[in-house]
Amino acid sequence: MTVVKRAITMSLLMAGAIVGMATPAAAQAVHSLHLGAGLFVPRSYDARAADDVWVENQNTLSFDIKDFRGATATGEWTVTFGDRVEVGLGAGFYQRTVPSFYADYVNINGAEIEQDLKLRVIPVSAVVRFLPFGTAGRVQPYIGGGVSALQWRYSETGEFVDFFDGFAVFRDRYVATGNAIGGVALAGLRLPLGGDIYALNTEFRYQFATGDLKDNGFLTEKIDLSGLNFTVGFQIRF
Repeated sequence: MTVVKRAITMSLLMAGAIVGMATPAAAQAVHSLHLGAGLFVPRSYDARAADDVWVENQNTLSFDIKDFRGATATGEWTVTFGDRVEVGLGAGFYQRTVPSFYADYVNINGAEIEQDLKLRVIPVSAVVRFLPFGTAGRVQPYIGGGVSALQWRYSETGEFVDFFDGFAVFRDRYVATGNAIGGVALAGLRLPLGGDIYALNTEFRYQFATGDLKDNGFLTEKIDLSGLNFTVGFQIRF
């Protein structure tokens, strides 16, 4: 939880810095709640780190990294200072299980040697958005960035081949958990719904982070957590 606390602390420092630079606008700060859902798209095979566990696994296992694309749920509290600057603190949830099997080996009875690869990520993010045309228009584009603390869990469960013991097949479960801090870059569009209270948001957010699998029985010690998040959400201003 230390990493999550660090992300929250950094967000408060970011908010404080903005308040200090825009004291007159701070008195008119507007609070908002954002709720949304979307899709997480992990980095493709050719863009992933060379020591990534999925890259290494594909030397022996058959699965498609595209299958890790999955639904996300998000929530965020934001504070808008003046007409163009917004600070947000939010969290999300992603979980996906992908089946795999050995490409070149089968059980003695001819059946596939199968596994389940499962990844869960809960990001806690602190971001700053800049609205170049302000919040008065019907269409409000924005850009921004920040930092994210990703609490993650990765597991491989099922049957495996022991290449050092006569290619024996055995059942096992390998699990790693951790926290990783990474950068966030984002761009989006906000569409007010007939006034200043409600709005729809569409946002593209790219996260950069790597998890440490340590010595938990995996073929390598890293997992690339980077990828694109696309969300559609609903905003309520207070």
